[in-house]
Amino acid sequence: MSAAIAFAVLGASLSLNGVFRGWAWLVPAITTVFVVGLTLAALRALRVHPVLTTLGGLLGLVFILDFTFFRPESIAGFIPSGATLDTLGQFLKRAGETVVSETAPVSPNAGIVFVACAGLGLFTVLIDALAVPLGMPATSGLGLLVVLVFPATIKPQGGGLPGFLAAAVGFILILGCSQWFAPDSRLQTDNAHGTGQLKRSMVIGGVALVLGLLLPLAVPGFERGTFPVGSRLNPWGVSNGLNPMITLGNSLRNPTGDGSITYATSSTAPVYLRSVTIDKFDGDTWAPDDREASRRIGPGRMAPDYPLPSELVRQVTVIDTGQFTSPYLPVPYAPTAVNGLSGRWSWDPATLSIRGEDGTTRNQQYTVYSALPALTSATLSQDNAKPTSISQDFIQLPSNVPDIVKNTAKAVTAGANGNYAKAMAIQDYLRSSQFSYSLQAPVQGGYDGNGMSVLADFLQQKSGYCVHFASAMAVMARLDGIPSRIAVGYAPGHATGATVAVAGQEPLPEYQVDARDAHAWPELYFEGVGWVAFEPTPSRGVVPPYASEPVAPGGPSTNLHDENLTPGSSTPAPSTAAVPPLAGPGVGSGTATGSATVLYATAAALLLAVLAASPRLVRSGIRARRLRPSRANQIGSGGAAGPAPPRDGPVLAWAELQDLATDYGIPPVPSETPRHFAARLSNSAALGAPAAAASPSGAADDAGQHALASLTGDFERQRYGPPAAVAANTAAEQANTAAVRIAAVRAAFRRNASWFAVFRADWFPPSLMSRWFQLLWSPFRRLGRISAAAARRAAASVQRLFEAIRWRR
Repeated sequence: MSAAIAFAVLGASLSLNGVFRGWAWLVPAITTVFVVGLTLAALRALRVHPVLTTLGGLLGLVFILDFTFFRPESIAGFIPSGATLDTLGQFLKRAGETVVSETAPVSPNAGIVFVACAGLGLFTVLIDALAVPLGMPATSGLGLLVVLVFPATIKPQGGGLPGFLAAAVGFILILGCSQWFAPDSRLQTDNAHGTGQLKRSMVIGGVALVLGLLLPLAVPGFERGTFPVGSRLNPWGVSNGLNPMITLGNSLRNPTGDGSITYATSSTAPVYLRSVTIDKFDGDTWAPDDREASRRIGPGRMAPDYPLPSELVRQVTVIDTGQFTSPYLPVPYAPTAVNGLSGRWSWDPATLSIRGEDGTTRNQQYTVYSALPALTSATLSQDNAKPTSISQDFIQLPSNVPDIVKNTAKAVTAGANGNYAKAMAIQDYLRSSQFSYSLQAPVQGGYDGNGMSVLADFLQQKSGYCVHFASAMAVMARLDGIPSRIAVGYAPGHATGATVAVAGQEPLPEYQVDARDAHAWPELYFEGVGWVAFEPTPSRGVVPPYASEPVAPGGPSTNLHDENLTPGSSTPAPSTAAVPPLAGPGVGSGTATGSATVLYATAAALLLAVLAASPRLVRSGIRARRLRPSRANQIGSGGAAGPAPPRDGPVLAWAELQDLATDYGIPPVPSETPRHFAARLSNSAALGAPAAAASPSGAADDAGQHALASLTGDFERQRYGPPAAVAANTAAEQANTAAVRIAAVRAAFRRNASWFAVFRADWFPPSLMSRWFQLLWSPFRRLGRISAAAARRAAASVQRLFEAIRWRR
């Protein structure tokens, strides 16, 4: 039963592929469910009270989660401590950041994988409690349904056929095991062990599974494919726009290039299409502040609420969004007017971001007029005043800024004079050789996101993509008193080679961007100039001329080899990172990773060893149950006579004798009597002929012959003789138990068989393997008979219909 429950839960968890990116989460999930199931099975085998068994399963869940995710902080590697609880809070916070700020498939960071493993372990305990102590195995399917529904509501392609089939097969196994071990007396036939109910349950479950896969073909909305993979009705269309929560990692890792946009511009410099501004930061995630109270309707005439210089560079851009779908309109910064839009649109004077009120960007063609200040490094270097013309919201920071972020910002800008020098110092530091651009490193390191803990990990690992670089520069700028925000949109893209004719303009060159060009960059505010874009992400985008010119002499040096350098000192200060190394999938030190690899390899080897030894273990268990003396016999063995043995004792011993003969190549024939089977076995070379000599082998074979004759006589008396004959043989049975006689027969078999026959009988006994094969094959055979009968009835119906039509004529 525990194996069936574990198989069902892990099968249902396969549907999480697509919710999580890749399969890194599967190994800890398998480990968790396996340990919890093994704990429940062991406690139940020891006849522990059901309530204590459930509590033991929960305790086993705590230990395996602690060992997998919090080993460095735990006592002896698996007992929680105070440090474990601190790291647990960080894991839950990281999981919350992932849920809030990412869209499926999310990166399998340590926090979200921990939550998934904990959930699967809890469902394993819940399903076990419903199926065994509460005696409601059918209700346990609700737990599997919850596991399947969660990814089905998140992934656009549904839960997935493999997870659904595996969960359904596991559920059928749970029902079958419940009938085998605790059959319903109202449904029982003369089969004492419920094997008929097991087969019937599996056949009914298999038919229900087939119908469940075929019937949805007729359901409206499943016009393509079958449940649970079939397409569903989606009145909102395909979502291929940018997520305003800056989850750009998914778009950048998307090789299909969905949501392409074409544009033509009069600008001689590369153009960034800016979709939304991210300026609200609460420490857990960046988010757009739409400022509903101050938004204005109609982007036909736009102006910011902060002063601009008199000298502006004006340009015209014509944009076709195609199938790109988003509530935020992509435009070059800074727009002064947008013409040609369909629908109702509003804009924010503080950020100049444009949002649809009753529509989206899908299939929009519009013209954007924009004006930018003429920026140079000399112009920006003149601004050293504290900004007063914009909201202080752009400079606010949460209280949970990690020390590593503060120390890094302080060290990087040490000695810088003015806001521009500080901004250049931060940009040059992030673009230095110490950092590398990588889409996979944050996923493998477990810091794919945009919260404060993610930023701390990024500054430690020094590898990430645009979200991490833009967030780092924006936060460090705020720490130095410079207002900052993050722009989300598209990098310049590539030229298509075509031109677009615009009234009053020369033919404009056309460019194209898609999901692979999705980008995030920081914007810093300079008094009297406005918002200025920087490009801290190496190998991405284009660094503007004013941000690539050398800083005036006396500026800061960004050749930092440690983020914890104390300002004015070349000696690294002690690390004060607020986030300790996380132990989990893809997270932690090399030693922890190596230990985890050894652990999983050892667990896999043990699992394979258990699977290989399972036939021998099961066969030994069957033999022990058959030959175990009853409690009455154990009590009475101290007396002279003792009570009579149970009536099925000789029957069980005879069943063990038949299986033992089958294991050594002499299976019984259904048509022969017990005496004929015993005679055939006695005359075979497998048992050995009785020997008159006193040689050791001859004596052993003779003992086997006598044991066979005794077992045959007991079975015949039990089956055909009166009860008095059975009682008269009680003393002889007590002197020479069935277990001793079976052992004698087995010893004779082993002595006269080849090494291969002995190996097969011990490790892959044919008597057990044939039962397992019949158990697996019987549902298909029953289904085949049902199908054949249905085919015969259909043929008979067609024949009757044909005869009726013919004779009516």
